[in-house]
Formats: sequence, C-alpha cells, structure tokens
Amino acid sequence: MKRKIISLLLIGALSATILSGCAQSKASASESKTVQITFWHAMSGKNGEALNKMVEDFNNSHSDIKVKAEFQGKYDEELNKLKSAEKGGEAPDIVQVYDIGTRFMIDSKWAEPIQNFIDKDKYDTSSLEPNLLAYYTVNNKLYSMPFNSSTPILYYNKSAFKEADLDPNKPPKTFSELERYSKALAKKDSSGNVTRYGFSMAIYGWLFEQYLVKQGKNYVNNGNGRSSAATKVDFDSNGGGLKFLKEWKQLVDSGYVGNLGRNEDDTENAFIAGKTAMYIESTADLKHDLNSIGGRFELGTAPLPSFDGTSDGGVSIGGASMWILKNKDAEKQKAAFEFIKYMVSSKQQAYWSTETGYFPVTKKAYDEDIMKENLKKSPQFKTAIDQLYASPKTAVGALMAVFPEARQTIEANIEEMLQKKESPEEAISNSSKLINQSIKDYNDKNK
Repeated sequence: MKRKIISLLLIGALSATILSGCAQSKASASESKTVQITFWHAMSGKNGEALNKMVEDFNNSHSDIKVKAEFQGKYDEELNKLKSAEKGGEAPDIVQVYDIGTRFMIDSKWAEPIQNFIDKDKYDTSSLEPNLLAYYTVNNKLYSMPFNSSTPILYYNKSAFKEADLDPNKPPKTFSELERYSKALAKKDSSGNVTRYGFSMAIYGWLFEQYLVKQGKNYVNNGNGRSSAATKVDFDSNGGGLKFLKEWKQLVDSGYVGNLGRNEDDTENAFIAGKTAMYIESTADLKHDLNSIGGRFELGTAPLPSFDGTSDGGVSIGGASMWILKNKDAEKQKAAFEFIKYMVSSKQQAYWSTETGYFPVTKKAYDEDIMKENLKKSPQFKTAIDQLYASPKTAVGALMAVFPEARQTIEANIEEMLQKKESPEEAISNSSKLINQSIKDYNDKNK
C-alpha cells in the first residue's frame, strides 16, 4: 500500500514538473515575442514625469512591445551622448533630438527617415500640424516626427499690471511698449536699487533665432540652409541680427529691464518670485509656472512682442522630434514606429499638452475632453496655439549642422554686449566670424 502511494506521489510530482516546464516554456516563448526598444529623451521635472507616464501607459497597453525610456540630460548633453553611442555601437532605437539638431541628424545618416515608415504603413499625416511638419521636412521628405513643440511667448504678472495702472488685458506688443511698460512696472527701494524689474529675458540663442524669423530674415544663406547646406550666416548682412541686439541693449540700458544671464531658470524663477513682471520663454514653461505661482498673482500670456514698423514674420517652433535610428533590425524599427504613432495620437498629445504647455502636434487633440477642459480652465495655454496658427508656413527657421555651437557663440557675444564689453556691431561681427569658420570646417570635413 505504501509503495502504491509513493508511486502515485512520484507520478504526480513528475506531472507537475512537466506542466510547470510547459508553462515556463510558453512564458519564455511569449517573452521572446516581445520587442524591447530603448528611447532616449531630454525631459526632466514635471515634463519628464508626464513623459514617463505616457511610456508606462504604452507598455501596459501593448504586450508585444516594451519601451525603456532613459533620460540623457538636456538636449546638448543628449546629442553628445548619442554621438559617442553611435561610435560605440550602443545607440538607442529612438532618440528625441531638439530642433537645431535636425541638419546634423540628416547629415549623419544615423536615422531612417520617418517618411519611409509613413509610406510603408500608409499612415495618415493630414491631422498633424502642417507648420510642425514643415520644419522637419527637407527635400519633400519628413525626417523625424514632431513630438514636443513650442514657441516663445510673453509671460506677464497681471496683478503687477493692475498695481501699475496698466490694463492687464493689453500686454505690450512691441519693443517700444516693452520699454514703456517696464518703466511703469519696475520697483526700486529707498536706496535706488531695483527690487523688481519690469521685464527680463534670458541670454538664449533660440530667442535670437526667433527674432530673425519675426523680421522675416534668414539666419544662414541657401534658403536658410533648406535648399542646400549653409555656407555662411546671413544675419550679419541682412540687418536682422543687429536690429534685435540694438533693441535688446536699449531695454537693458534703460535700467528697468534685467539681465539675469544665460541660465534660463534664473529668469523664470525671478518671474515666479515676483522679481520681474514680464519675461519671454517657451510655452513649455507654462504648466510649471502656473503650479509654482499658485494663487500669489494672476499669470497672463501673450504673443511674442515684435518691432515697431516691422512686418510680422511669425514665429518658428522649438522643442524636439523623435528619430528612429538605423542601427537596429527591421522588427525593432517597426516597433519604434508603433510607439511614435501612439505618442502623437490625439489622446496622448492632449494629455501631454495639458501636463506641460507644449502644444499638440495633432489637430485632433483639440477634440479630446481633457484638452477642452484645460483650455477652459487655463486660457493661457491658448496663446501659443493661436500664435502658431497665425504664423505663415514660411516661418520654419534655419537648418545648420553646427547650430549647437553657433547658439553658444551667439550667447557668449550677447553676454559681452549686455555687460558693455562689446557693441551690438561687434557682437554680430564676432559671432559671424566664428560661426562661419565652424560652418567651413564642418563642410570641408564632410565633403
């Protein structure tokens, strides 16, 4: 009897082992069918939290694809890491690259043009914003998918406007109005020290670029680097760069406008703290500013101020797009495109916009309830959207492979100018010489 029981137990144990092995085999087979892809990005803080939530939702809704999102630092740092990773054969499957990295990415040939996946998949791009597609389209080919897009806007303290007897619903539209408003908004203590500037603007190369677009002027030659690769800058000969720097210097020299340096966060934090009444920055700051200000004062937003007597050329987008790299197999690339389609879908873009301040890349996002509710609750979000629609399709900005270095050069010379170490003319001349040399060195190396 005991022998029979032991035999039965052995048979049962053996069956359990076999069944367990089958289950594990099925699980392994299931896991092997799951395509793992890596996504490098440059989003931190609240924007990073929103992005990670979107990736998590994608992974939860897709059993066959799993995305690993990895923060790689700010845009410049991320691009430098990508260059190293490509050399070492360790690049990701998808990378988020900022707007000014576009020409470099095209020239590097590291990425598969997104147009190829669109054509193969018969993906309908008609709902995507045409101005955004135009920026990333070169020679009638879309190279990357717009994802987080922004334009610069004017942020202003409506409560401070009321204190200064300024109409809070009529923000400045021109640089001359900026100066007049700044004088009314600035505060000084009994010793004459400024305790609140009327206006501040970070020394940021993107704003230099935007104010060329605003005037309808090119940054570089050859159709702003779009008809063919740029060989030299245009901003030194077309007057656009000098006009902007002269206007900026005049504002700071008035004593009512602050120069808080090249760190954008310093200017933003000064506004949040009530130490400056107006500032210009990306609409991507909006959600963070609203949360940080709370109810201490009323936040207003307005389009980017222009110049007196100058025809408004609109604004170009900033932000970044998603690139699918060539270094992985076709299965991974296909999975990467599925992920990108998800990230630019109306539901995800509505969520992304409400959580950040970037405007949706797809028009269908405005049909989502979350987007409608957010625009009703926080009408400040509508400013960048209206500004985008008011800009002509020609307002797409320049393409240049050495743009990151050029931006640093511009910022360094503007800093010298605002510290009265250079004149506006010298700042333009010195910048153009250095950037032209960088362009030449790059073109000679990549012939």
